[in-house]
Amino acid sequence: MEKPTVLGYMKDQPRALRETFRRRAEFVDPFRQLFEQLPIKKVLFFGSGTSYNASQIAAYEFKQLCGLEAQGHYPTVFAHYEKADWTGLLKKEEILFVGISQSGTSISTIEVMEKARSEGYPTVALTENLDSEITHHVDHVIHLLCGKEETPPETRGYTVTLLQLYLWTLSAAEVRGKLTEKEVEQALAETEAFLNQFDQVIAESEAWYDRNATTIVNSDRIYVLGYGIDYGSALEGMLKIGEMLRLPTIGYEIEEYSHGPTMAISPKQTILMLGSDEAEWNRCLQFRDAFRRYTERVHLITVKEAQADHRDLVFSVKANKHLAPIMLTVPFQFVAAKGAQDTNIDTNENPFKEELAHLPEA
Repeated sequence: MEKPTVLGYMKDQPRALRETFRRRAEFVDPFRQLFEQLPIKKVLFFGSGTSYNASQIAAYEFKQLCGLEAQGHYPTVFAHYEKADWTGLLKKEEILFVGISQSGTSISTIEVMEKARSEGYPTVALTENLDSEITHHVDHVIHLLCGKEETPPETRGYTVTLLQLYLWTLSAAEVRGKLTEKEVEQALAETEAFLNQFDQVIAESEAWYDRNATTIVNSDRIYVLGYGIDYGSALEGMLKIGEMLRLPTIGYEIEEYSHGPTMAISPKQTILMLGSDEAEWNRCLQFRDAFRRYTERVHLITVKEAQADHRDLVFSVKANKHLAPIMLTVPFQFVAAKGAQDTNIDTNENPFKEELAHLPEA
C-alpha cells in the first residue's frame, strides 16, 4: 500500500470539500440547534496551530455575518490570562466555547474545554476523531468531515474546517435573523458553485508555484502578509511553510509589516501577499510596488482582478471574501509541500521528538 503524502491530501481537497458540503446537515443541524436552544451572545473559539488560524477566520465571520461578539484564542493564553466575560454582564449560557482539534488530542484545547464545562459554560468540540480525548470533556461533539490525515502537517483538514465553520456561520446568522432564508440559500448556491471549481484552484496554485519555485525555495526568509479576514490565512501560510519547507517564515498583518520589519528587506527574501476583498486592497497594491524596489521576490495572491506578472497568482476562480480563505491557503500548501519535495525534505517525518503538545492517539 502506498504511503500517504501531504501532496496527496492536498490534491484530494476538491473531492473532500464537495463531499463535506453534500453532508452539511451532519454538522450544521446540531450546531443550529444550540443557537435555537440557547441565548448565545458570544462565541469563543479555541485551537492551536491550524485550528487556531481557522479560529481567527471563524471569529471574523461570526462578528461580520451574525453580529455576535466572537474571539479566537490560544487555549493556554486564555486559561492563564483571560476570562469568558470581563464585564460580568453575560450569563454562562450566553457564552459558547468551541474547541477545534482535528486529532482531538491537543492538550491545551482539551484543558480549556474541560475547565469551561466544569464552570457551567456550554461547550462544543469540532473534531475528526469521534473517539478522541477531547470528546470526553465537552457537552457536544460535532464531526469534522475531513477524514484522518496520517501525515503531521494538516492541509485537507484546514480547508474542510474553514468550510464547516462558514456553513455554521450562515446557519447561526439565519437563526439570529441577520440573514434571511433566501439569503442563506443564495450563499449555499454560491458555495456549491465555488467548490465545483476547486480543481482549477489546485491546478492554478501548483502552476504558480512551479514557475516561481527556484527563487522561493532559495530564500533566506519568507514573509506572509494578510489583512482583514485573511490575517488568519497569513498565519496559516506561515505555519505550513515553517512545518514543511522549514525556512524561517513570519506572518504579519500587512500594515504592521511596514512598521519596522521592512528595515530587514533584502533581495534574497520572499514576500507572499494575500490580496483580499477588504478595505486595504488598494494599500496592498501600493505595498507590492514599494516592496519590489527592494526585492524582486514579491508575489501577490488574490481572487481580485489586478495587473500581474509571472510572480503573481490571480485566480480565475472568484469567490466572496468569506469563501476566499478556503482557496487562498492552497498556494502556501504548494510552497510548503512541493518546496519540501524539491529540497529533499521528508514531510512525513517530524524532527521534533518531544511530546509536549498532543496526547498519544489511541
